[in-house]
Amino acid sequence: MTCARSESCVIACAEAWRGAGEILASPMGLIPSIGARLARLTFSPDLLLTDGEAMLVGVDGTVEGWLPYRQHLTLVTSGRRHVMMGASQIDRFGNQNISCIGDWEKPKRQLLGVRGAPVNTLNNPTSYWVPKHSRRVFVEKVDMVCGVGYDRAAGARHHRIPRVVSDLGVFDFATPDHSMRLASLHPGVTVEEVRDATGFTLTIPDEVPYTREPTPAELRLIREELDPADARAREVPEGART
Repeated sequence: MTCARSESCVIACAEAWRGAGEILASPMGLIPSIGARLARLTFSPDLLLTDGEAMLVGVDGTVEGWLPYRQHLTLVTSGRRHVMMGASQIDRFGNQNISCIGDWEKPKRQLLGVRGAPVNTLNNPTSYWVPKHSRRVFVEKVDMVCGVGYDRAAGARHHRIPRVVSDLGVFDFATPDHSMRLASLHPGVTVEEVRDATGFTLTIPDEVPYTREPTPAELRLIREELDPADARAREVPEGART
């Protein structure tokens, strides 16, 4: 069974929570949310999902419990949460910017602001989702550090960036200096495409695997239960199946 690029992205996001156990999953964005729910339905049944406010919910939104703010903070600050955030800019060491473009004293563009990025990155594992991989996002140096990268996080007990997922592939920091590495290519993508769309020098292994394909059961869940309207294709458009 063939799959679309957007479905490869869902799988790549879901894999961020494989084997996570009973932790709070906090996906931000459509495809990460589908991925977290898919993980809960398949290989990570103990994941905790929320409604974004104060309730623990099931995959279908059914309320399963109450998550008071104090308990939420306990999870956040003890490494028992894995958040997947967006990134307007990200550099080779995983420093992330969602605040502004240009000099922060007089930015060209004002974005979301720092928000919870410093607390997220220093206190619990944080991955990133980038729906359009380009040199404007994958930059040599971010204009402002919001999420903290490996070169700035010395001594932070729970700091970890498991993966960065884009519409081209999956990236990690499994290198001696914790700089970004190409971990897998989505089917149909070439190393040259990734290199040309990245504003810094990536570590690229001699052999780069493809992102794993969804199983028939996973495809059925994605297409029939989690996203029957195919909203994922609007986030990662694609003409042809891969």
